[in-house]
Amino acid sequence: MYNLRNRWTAVLALLLTTLGASAQQMPGTKPSIAQQAMIKRGYGMFIHFGVNTFADVEWSDGTIPVDKYNPTNLDPEQWVRTAKEAGFRYVLLITKHHDGFCLWDSKYTEYDVASSPVKTDVVKAVAEACKKYGLQFAIYYSLWDRHAPSYKDKNPQVYIDYMKNQLTELFTKYSPICELWLDGGWDRKPEDWGIDQVYALVKKYNPACAVSVNHTIVNEEGKRSYTRPSVMTEDNKYFFQYFPSDFRLWDPAIVTRFDKKQYLHEGKSYYMPFEATICISHRWNWFQKSAQLPVRELDEMEELFYWSTHNNNCLVMNIPPDQTGRIREYEVLAAIELGKRLGLAPNKPLPVNGKFISERRPATATSVYPSDKKGEYDGNKVTDGNLESRWASSDTLASLEISLDPAEAFNKISIFEFKDVKGLPDGFSQVRLPRIQEYAVDIRQHGNWITIYLGHEPMGDCKVIRLPKHYKTDALRFRVLKASNLPSIYEISVIDTNRR
Repeated sequence: MYNLRNRWTAVLALLLTTLGASAQQMPGTKPSIAQQAMIKRGYGMFIHFGVNTFADVEWSDGTIPVDKYNPTNLDPEQWVRTAKEAGFRYVLLITKHHDGFCLWDSKYTEYDVASSPVKTDVVKAVAEACKKYGLQFAIYYSLWDRHAPSYKDKNPQVYIDYMKNQLTELFTKYSPICELWLDGGWDRKPEDWGIDQVYALVKKYNPACAVSVNHTIVNEEGKRSYTRPSVMTEDNKYFFQYFPSDFRLWDPAIVTRFDKKQYLHEGKSYYMPFEATICISHRWNWFQKSAQLPVRELDEMEELFYWSTHNNNCLVMNIPPDQTGRIREYEVLAAIELGKRLGLAPNKPLPVNGKFISERRPATATSVYPSDKKGEYDGNKVTDGNLESRWASSDTLASLEISLDPAEAFNKISIFEFKDVKGLPDGFSQVRLPRIQEYAVDIRQHGNWITIYLGHEPMGDCKVIRLPKHYKTDALRFRVLKASNLPSIYEISVIDTNRR
């Protein structure tokens, strides 16, 4: 009995030590328990809903009257059921945006649903629906609160305590919560947010909950020289702006295919996956508008899914309810159709795109737009695995040639075109306007060029060419036949879908 008691005491001590370690962010080169769980989830549905929904705005300053929030047919279960049917693994709910309006009954503010005409505790409803449908529950909480009086106190700790009180409500009433997505940190110095206190509080309730703050990483330690994910291609070069954080965020940027995972804080290196955010809306609106807006093309959503979940990273897609309190049916169907095309299913690994035989292969163009930065618009930008770099031409009838390994077969080509962007009045939403109107794709066979695809209409935001058979070639050529403006392309990927 003595030996058995000692053994259980040792096991308990080890368990407590493990839980204590998991409550801190530890340096290392492999994912932590929280990061492993996050990577396994991989694909979540982002839900923006709140007082902004009823004012047709993306951001507000905390002065919209609480009675403006008035959904006529509130149905949070429909939101979660949609997520389940579309193959999402978790739901990420806006609990409080920058306006300070809370989607739960918080005893620390009257700017919440309990003071509105429709008093349903939305956080509770979504959390319970997640349990019902077998999905994990995550929350977004804005650090920046433009309504709470304590935010204006000269002592930052006063507002930090306010946040900790509200987060305690969330983590005690609506657990388990798998992820905390913090935003709005730009309005104060990083050290004035009490991120270490928030992190410790969260880990006390769930050591496996992943925590991060938007704009996580910077170029220089201690300075706000922001780093976009598209340049994060070297380990141990960039630094935490907000520490501790379990993953990287830069909403709504996309990482490269060569994204690195090691980031520095006070001389130590930490493993950090990335979570990308995109909108199902073609207009890039986060809160739903009163006008019906088109959804993204299915091909583009599929390619962005593959791109964002590659290399142990994650994706959340925003699908917001409208003023009725329901997700519009055409957006529901688009999400479900994407999930069916991807073949998403519970406990099944997330699908991958295939082998990219064009990655970092040489590419040359007949025309390159001049720039003060050497190589900024060169042809090889279309094979660098970066959706922010691009080839740009100074001629509307330019062509581009990619050298390939003739031993490598392919049966798919995806093309992301750079488009002109027109901003909409809300300051966030946008319309993307194509430049390339007609184009052709050729391959070289026995010294001769053969056209394998001819496009006589704009290619859309992402053109995917699925070939009925495999080809091998030493060179692929993209020709612009007609353009309304100087053509430019982010990326051309030549893919073998049989090799994953």
